[in-house]
Amino acid sequence: MLENTFPIGSEVFAKVNPDLKLTIRQYLKRIYYCTVNGNPSQRDLVYFERELMPIPVK
Repeated sequence: MLENTFPIGSEVFAKVNPDLKLTIRQYLKRIYYCTVNGNPSQRDLVYFERELMPIPVK
C-alpha cells in the first residue's frame, strides 16, 4: 500500500517557505526528498508529508 500523497515529479512547496517551489525527487520511508526548481545542483531538501503543500492549479 502506498502511503505517499505526492507522486514523484509533483511540484510542491514547504509550509515554512511557500515562495520556494520544490519538485519531489524521491519518497523513501515516509520522507520526501525534494529538489529546488531552477537550481538542480543544490542539495536535496528533506521533508515529511505534513510539512508540504501542493502548488494550487490556476
